[in-house]
Amino acid sequence: MKLLITDIHHGNGGGHVTYILSLIEGLRHEYDITVAAPPTGRLHQRVSRMEGVRALPGLYTSRPLTLLREVRALRAFLRAERFDVVHVNGGADHRHVMLATLGMGMRPGIVWTKHNTNPVASIGHRLRARLGTHASIAVCEYVAQILQASDYRRRPIQVVRNGIDIETLSPVCATRKAAYRDALFGPLPEGTLVLGSIGGTDHNKGWHLLVQAAGRLPEPLRARLRFVVAGDPPSAGLLALVEQSGIASQVCFPGLVADVRPVLGACDAGFVLSYREAASYASCETMAMGLPALVSDAGGLPENVRQGVDGWVVPAGDVDAIEAVLRDMLARPEMLEQMGAMARSRVASAFSIPQFIRDTKGVYGTALTLARRAVAPI
Repeated sequence: MKLLITDIHHGNGGGHVTYILSLIEGLRHEYDITVAAPPTGRLHQRVSRMEGVRALPGLYTSRPLTLLREVRALRAFLRAERFDVVHVNGGADHRHVMLATLGMGMRPGIVWTKHNTNPVASIGHRLRARLGTHASIAVCEYVAQILQASDYRRRPIQVVRNGIDIETLSPVCATRKAAYRDALFGPLPEGTLVLGSIGGTDHNKGWHLLVQAAGRLPEPLRARLRFVVAGDPPSAGLLALVEQSGIASQVCFPGLVADVRPVLGACDAGFVLSYREAASYASCETMAMGLPALVSDAGGLPENVRQGVDGWVVPAGDVDAIEAVLRDMLARPEMLEQMGAMARSRVASAFSIPQFIRDTKGVYGTALTLARRAVAPI
């Protein structure tokens, strides 16, 4: 199959880009893959170094004259290349592909993955659903429900859960864990619990709520905690909240990390306390490393974690509930290892890469069949 994957991210792209990279890795030895993404983004840069995958600059501008030129060039490219399927991953690239394929004979199957929980009721979405989508992928059941309540329900919608590389992401030995901790915090007293997040540092991720909850604890309990939050440097406002909590010296910000293992490997538990979230690679990667995960009940997060089995689910924004979990962890630290083992088992069964690839290939086949049978919409 000849496949074009498009994406809009100019920077890191987070889990959105991780999803595409995982997909490419699983398909590149079987499919003829081209990626069209901004050359300044992590996706384009990573794909450029892959053997057997073509990386092209893809720009998806909304300014009318530039948009027209880009769509015209994309249309000529699609006609020349005759892709079987185009897999779009954002709004702007989806729009460009829709416009470029209108009226085209032998139109490719167009698959859209919805990676977030944003509304899909706009005019743009209605047009793309009717004129530029043969099948949709939802990364969790919560997202599928959003699509089912929209015009996208006119075509097949498939839940395809993220694939997590449990061979690369695996629990670390005690010696390595100690080395990772030393690198982040220096020597730590015995009995210290380290909680970590690789989900980012913006306000929506809710990490500051955990810091606030820890700041409420009595000093003897508070002193036993350390936190590591990977991602872009936090805003001045969020750093001020950390200072106000009284535990700023116990919080580490290592910045964006190319490899999450040294961060998660230092931890006893992980957390993703977002106000809004879809599938969350961060929570699944945390669990793959053998760590129980503390998550909010936002979006698809409760689909990943089983309350009391491999983690904890708290109401989004509820500092009282987070404080209660911290007290429980500190009172019963021996439970963390067993819960972590259950967390890894959960990821291995529900988020396997082979299943992720099989399910995605199934959606591609459905979209291609529909495209071949359909008359061009204009």
